[in-house]
Parts: sequence; structure tokens; C-alpha cells
Amino acid sequence: MRICYALLSPTFGMHQYTADLAATLARAGHAVQLATTDRYPADRYDPAMPVICPSPAQDTGYSLHAARPGACARIVRAIEALQPDVVHFTGPHIWNVAVMRGLARRGIPLVHTLHDLDPHAGGAYGRLVQQWNRAVLRWSDHILVHGKCYRQRLLRAGLAADRVSCTPLLHPFVGHTSLAQAQRHADSPAYEPFLLFFGRLEPYKGLDHLLRAWEQVRPAGASLVVAGPGDLSRCWEGPPPAGVQLRSHLVGDAEASGLFQHCAAVVLPYTQASQSALIAAAYYYQKPVIASCSGALPEYVETGETGWLVDPIGEGALADALAEALASPQRLRRMGAAGRRWYEQQREHELPSLQSMYAQVVGGASAASAHSASHIELG
Repeated sequence: MRICYALLSPTFGMHQYTADLAATLARAGHAVQLATTDRYPADRYDPAMPVICPSPAQDTGYSLHAARPGACARIVRAIEALQPDVVHFTGPHIWNVAVMRGLARRGIPLVHTLHDLDPHAGGAYGRLVQQWNRAVLRWSDHILVHGKCYRQRLLRAGLAADRVSCTPLLHPFVGHTSLAQAQRHADSPAYEPFLLFFGRLEPYKGLDHLLRAWEQVRPAGASLVVAGPGDLSRCWEGPPPAGVQLRSHLVGDAEASGLFQHCAAVVLPYTQASQSALIAAAYYYQKPVIASCSGALPEYVETGETGWLVDPIGEGALADALAEALASPQRLRRMGAAGRRWYEQQREHELPSLQSMYAQVVGGASAASAHSASHIELG
């Protein structure tokens, strides 16, 4: 099968996700291609994969400033020239809908991943996200989501069951050239007395709850590492509490892999989540997680076996979980091994699920004829 992955944005995390999908299907013998922006992070991808860059990098998502006359038509022609059996749009961009419309009118089957059915709190394009999602649903032959709760929500909204698939979010956070080192680190975990928050420092990720919970615990000899780009002052007033190590920069592959290898557990205290690949990453490194009951996160955690689930509001349960996670390295090792088993089982099921999805889409009708009437309300 000839699969074209289309990602018109230079957003780093979306390319990490796309690179993993492409590598998974390429290893299975499919002819995989990438259509992307001229400013894409090439080190995330296998250099053997064919890449075209018909999209000038104007913006990372929904901004109307990204509009450029004629750009979408050029992208449509470039993708059509690849003669794909199916095109999978893997991340959001304001141009996606126009490009999808052009491809659908040419009879090319289309898949789109919807990462967020709702905008994150404080996001700049909240109303536009919902309008854009509705347009994507109209022009897609198939939707891929990464939470069962989101599949059920789309079904309740009126999307046909054979038009939406769900797989767990499993992609790593390292690029192609760092995979071997990551595997070595993951196969030799240590459980040092520090907890890890990893990722962009955004208010919806619950950093204020985490730091207040940490103030309640403050275990002797332990620390909390907060690692990722952003400004902590958007989430927390004043200096971080004692015992908190702040690494507020874009963390490179080697540093990130070392943090996951040596931490005791990974903390995701999000107050408003969709899903997160960091849970699967923690399991890959044989580390349990402390995650809030937000979005699809509970679907990824087996309470007491692979981690702890806590209320996204308030700090009491989160503080208790932080204390428990640092109390017994033996328990961490057992839970980490269970997480690794979960990860390997999900990886085993992922490829046949994706292949079945693509085969179904290729064998069905195109969006141009099948989805002219789509009155789906997501709110």
C-alpha cells in the first residue's frame, strides 16, 4: 500500500507522532511517503523515507496568518503526483481542510487524526478549533483518535462506527538517530529519588497543583524535576518550592532519555488533557506514572499496577501519590515492569489495527461522494 503522511505544520510534537506512524508502516513493508513543510525536523525521521516539501512553513496550527493564495492548490498537485492509495493527515493546520477538499475531489481516500476534540484552556484558537474539527469530519473518509472516550463521543455525535478508529498514543519522544540509545536506557532502568514532570510548561498541565502538592510532601533527600520549554511564571507565582529542579528549555534526546531512565516515576497532573504519549514513554522506560483523571488518561493507567490516578482538582490525592511513589523502590520496579508489558502488548496490536483501518479506507468510497452531509456537533 502507498501511504502518504501529510503534516503541513512544523510543530515538533506532531512530527514526532508522524515519524513513528511512518516508521511502523514502513517496517511492515508499505511504501510510505511524507508531504510536509519546508521547515520540518528531519532528524525525527528515517532518512530512507521519501519526503516532499510543498508547504511553506507559515504557521504551526490554526492561525489565519498562515493563509497564502495558491499554496493549497500546489500542495494538492504535489500529493496527487505521489499517486498515494491513502493520505493520512496527522496534525492540525489551517490549510488541511482546503487540501483535503482538493484531494477528495480527485477520489483520493483520506484519514485524519483528531488529537483534540476540544481546545485547551487558554488556547488562542478555541472557537476556530471546533469549527475546523467539523470541517475535517466532513472531508475525511476516516478519523483516528487516541482515546476510547473520544471515539464514543464521535459516535454519539452521529459519526458512523466504520468511520472512526482508536489506538493508544505510543510514539516516543526521540528522533530516529537516538532510538538505539533510548532502547539501551529503557532496558536498564534506575529508580533514583526524583519525580519527573516532562513537557511544555502550560497552565492546563496542572503545574500549580503539582507544586502545591509537592510543598505538602517535600520528602527528605528527594526532588521533583520539571523539564520542558516555557515560562513557569504562567503557572506559578514566585520561585519554585524547595526541592524542585527547573529545566525550562527544549530538552534534547540524550538529556530526556537520561531523565526517563533514572527517575522514580513520571507525573502528569493535567487539569485538562486529551491524551499524552508520555504515559507510553514512561512505560517503555519501565517507570510508573501518576496521572490525573482527565480526558483519555485513565484509559492508559492500570491503577495500582502501572501507576496512580488522581483527581485533577485539588492536591490531597496527588500529594499522597507523590509520597507513595518515593516510598518503595521495589514497588516502583514492579509497577515499571507491568507498564513495560502494557506498552509491548499495545505495540503488538497497533500495526494490525492501523493496517485494517487503511485497508478499509482504500476499499471504501471517497469523501467527495460519501460525506457531503455531515452535521455533527462535538460540543
